[in-house]
Amino acid sequence: MITFAKKSVKQTTMTEMNIPESSEKKSLNFIEQIVEKDLKEGKNGGRIQTRFPPEPNGYLHIGHAKAICLDFGIAQRYGGVCNLRFDDTNPTKEDVEYVEAIKEDIKWLGFQWGNEYYASDYFQQLWDFAIRLIKEGKAYVDEQTSEEIAAQKGTPTQPGVESPYRNRPVEESMDLFLKMNSGEIEEGKMVLRAKIDMANPNMHFRDPIIYRVVKTPHHRTGDHWKAYPMYDFAHGQSDYFEGVTHSLCTLEFVVHRPLYDLFVDWVKEGKDLDDNRPHQYEFNKLNLSYTLMSKRNLLTLVKEGLVDGWDDPRMPTICAFRRRGYSPESIRKFIDKIGYTTYDALNDFALLESAVREDLNARATRVSAVLNPVKLILTNYPEGKVEEMEAINNPEDPNAGSHTIEFSRELWMEREDFMEDAPKKYFRMTPGQEVRLKNAYIVKCTGCKKDENGNIIEVYAEYDPNTKSGMPEANRKVKGTLHWVSCNHCLKAEVRLYDRLWKVENPRDEMAAIREAKNCSPLEAMKEMINPDSLKVLNECYVEKFLADAKPLDYLQFQRIGYFNVDKDSTAEHLIFNRTVSLKDTWSKINK
Repeated sequence: MITFAKKSVKQTTMTEMNIPESSEKKSLNFIEQIVEKDLKEGKNGGRIQTRFPPEPNGYLHIGHAKAICLDFGIAQRYGGVCNLRFDDTNPTKEDVEYVEAIKEDIKWLGFQWGNEYYASDYFQQLWDFAIRLIKEGKAYVDEQTSEEIAAQKGTPTQPGVESPYRNRPVEESMDLFLKMNSGEIEEGKMVLRAKIDMANPNMHFRDPIIYRVVKTPHHRTGDHWKAYPMYDFAHGQSDYFEGVTHSLCTLEFVVHRPLYDLFVDWVKEGKDLDDNRPHQYEFNKLNLSYTLMSKRNLLTLVKEGLVDGWDDPRMPTICAFRRRGYSPESIRKFIDKIGYTTYDALNDFALLESAVREDLNARATRVSAVLNPVKLILTNYPEGKVEEMEAINNPEDPNAGSHTIEFSRELWMEREDFMEDAPKKYFRMTPGQEVRLKNAYIVKCTGCKKDENGNIIEVYAEYDPNTKSGMPEANRKVKGTLHWVSCNHCLKAEVRLYDRLWKVENPRDEMAAIREAKNCSPLEAMKEMINPDSLKVLNECYVEKFLADAKPLDYLQFQRIGYFNVDKDSTAEHLIFNRTVSLKDTWSKINK
């Protein structure tokens, strides 16, 4: 007898949620329209219950974030519940490390699940269901190889060929199925198949495999099971056991939906579900330019050392975006912008970066940092004098406050901000020209000093003491404003400039083309596509002392340079900052 998982689901009607029946459908995605229609018609007793069902075989990536926002967002909007269910039916690839990482990522994105379930919670129920199918003549044990089974499947236009074991006696299938789980049968020697229709135009109906032998210990159930259910057999039934109302999947599962519905019909044991049953709906995946998101390929990158772990800031994993300095709000904002449809498209990575810039502009603290330093000496500024200048933390947020930055005779400035022989419209530091030092004074460049190789090692300027920020004469117009840090009041830092990992717009298709043309491995194809400039490490950088207490996940804007955050490996003795994103999209211009 099949028992059902306990569930406590808040029942909320559209009236109780104050959702007007005439709400404009233009503002709703197609899933939300379906949900509102179901609520209005009273389906599922007015309940909304979704689930996010990741397999714990790797870290979540940005594509999963889209599913998370929909699964949890639908439940939040309509007063329902979203459960977290780990699809742990393949112990050869799964690990507790991934389980904990997935939970952390969901919480960081701003969501909380109602209940935590595992497909393994239902192994006994699924086993009992499979036993019933064998007894009813709806399943049989097949001893053919996987290659033989695949060859007999047929094509979309040609019917399949029935297995020679399809009509074996029920008792025989039952005995072999029990042996599949006792450890007597080796992996790959036999499988349990559902007996449906080998001539069905939907290939998934052609006697699908529903159980196989796996002898790897499971991270939750140990050695108790040797026979494990396949995804198509476990997924719909798990939804049914839990009381899921709307099972949201990506488009590749469209062809799986009839099988999903059939198995639900079979498992309900003659019960009339009417409108109280799980329904599967499909939406488009998140495809991002200059990004490869297959877990298999990401695992290859990690194992082969092409990146520094799953959270390498060049990876598309959620933990990598977190480490790089993306905010959860920016990711949710990006996903909201691209929306949910029933057709696939390639979204420009620049759109994600634009959402990040927009969000960080409102929350990032402005600080000064010099990445490629050259010394600037103010020759008429008193030696030994130090002033504290006020620096606004965030001009977009009047409540963000301010901090002080020390100003002195010797400063570090960006080497790129000086040119000895400058063109006419060059508005930075050049002999004879005035610029403003941000939050400080207007200065006029008087010259520079070079070493024996002609490299500039010092720049000289004179400051105007009447132009300190806030003074009346400070309003004198100059066309250039430069950032700086005081040489004796700054901290040395390492800065990592991250960019896109791949130099091709569509690495998935490009990798397939390279492999076909050169008959090479995925790893060799990946190496050809990797952007050699995806990481530049600068070791001679200087930041203001205000950053001594900055912590990972603090959002910063290095003025005139970009958005940055503190890396998790940073220490008080060795500060490390990651570039989250530049201030402007320079990649599109470079790659035109």
